[in-house]
Amino acid sequence: MYNSKSKKIFVADNGFTAPEATPMNTKLVEYRPPRIAAALLGVAAAIHWLAPLLAPHLYSSIYLGGVLASEGFAIMMWAWWQFQQRKVAICPTQATEHLITDGVYRISRNPMYLGMVLMLIGAAAYFGSLPFYVAAIVYLFILDRVFCRYEEDKLVTAFGHEYDEYRSKVRRWL
Repeated sequence: MYNSKSKKIFVADNGFTAPEATPMNTKLVEYRPPRIAAALLGVAAAIHWLAPLLAPHLYSSIYLGGVLASEGFAIMMWAWWQFQQRKVAICPTQATEHLITDGVYRISRNPMYLGMVLMLIGAAAYFGSLPFYVAAIVYLFILDRVFCRYEEDKLVTAFGHEYDEYRSKVRRWL
């Protein structure tokens, strides 16, 4: 919950207090990233089908779209499986007790988000209309500027030097 006096986020379930946060990213962190992706895809689809003059056709490829979406799903599920194996909470606002640095996390610090972005890019390539490409870009921006930063602050607080060392070795996306 956002507390305007302290400008910090308090998560009642675990007592975690995130470092400084703004009202905008505090509000967005309350939503689950898959719901944000679904909303962006819904808006893109509505514009694509209901206002085709506002949705110019760019590049489309059924095969490229399918491959990107499939790869994104596989990456996301691999990361999800690693969380499940270690009983790590997937919700960004819940406490993190284990720092996962192996498997897909050797390649990306945010493979679930990377997978979801690839799925949106896959949808954009499949449909080939501007609203889907814009949705993918907006989603990447929201994840990078809000969720990744929020989670990185949380992980620095929870793991300190161990997370800093991991962050120095593995990039945020690829």
